[in-house]
Amino acid sequence: MEILAVELRERAVGRVIDRADVAEFSVLKTYDPPLSALSGATICGTARHGKFLDIIATRPDAEPLHLITHLARAGWLRWRDQLPAEPPRPGKGPLAFRLRFADGAGFDLTEAGTRKRLAVYLVTDPAEVPGIATLGPDPLAPEFTVDVLAGLLAGRRTQIKGVLRDQKIIAGIGNAYSDEVLHAARMSPFRLASSLTPDDVAALHEVIIGTLRSAIDRSVGLGASELKAEKKAGLAVHGRAGQPCPVCGDVIREVSFADSALQYCATCQTGGKPLADRRMSRLLK
Repeated sequence: MEILAVELRERAVGRVIDRADVAEFSVLKTYDPPLSALSGATICGTARHGKFLDIIATRPDAEPLHLITHLARAGWLRWRDQLPAEPPRPGKGPLAFRLRFADGAGFDLTEAGTRKRLAVYLVTDPAEVPGIATLGPDPLAPEFTVDVLAGLLAGRRTQIKGVLRDQKIIAGIGNAYSDEVLHAARMSPFRLASSLTPDDVAALHEVIIGTLRSAIDRSVGLGASELKAEKKAGLAVHGRAGQPCPVCGDVIREVSFADSALQYCATCQTGGKPLADRRMSRLLK
């Protein structure tokens, strides 16, 4: 999301919005201001709030507008140098939302699959978006210190994997990079957050920042169409169940949940002991 914000800043700032159109009715989560308020507004910047992308537009004699989107698991942004002048027809393929500029360029928001979770909000204050209002601290912000992380983990009898992916505790890490962070930290995803020593917390803090910074550095200069492939190629364990660990060569294992899964290396993270796959255990009963 950080690289998408940078790319849009470079491509869109200074462009005047022609129109904004919804192609999937469920995607728009707000109604005031209406999308028509964007017509004639000028893009002045972009920002990221955790996993939310914020496109900021100014308009004469009115407060700025924030077009905010959450791409969820299957959504994506596709920039196009030339978009049709006519609005898209609802219900056609993966297209969910389109923003077109006066010069014909713009972007589509698309979402694959049948579980429609992509969300678009148009607000005058990002805090009006429920998911943003409850975000925890951003790990890439200067304020995210070792002491801040220690305070977030202290007394929390929750598995560290769940803490790292909980946006209300720490914003922006998510499922994939929590797997990567824990692998790099050589830490079991099932370890209780409250059990970490001060040295553990300091090491985890360093790995969190290093992992996220490295992912951003690898993606600098890439277009939106290349980012997903780069992210996948740069992952050591997430999404690689059954493949060899790039550190020790052991097979990467998986634990499945109702709506997600985690991947880990037993040799690197759990002293060689496989973690119980609760869903599989239930199926075998």
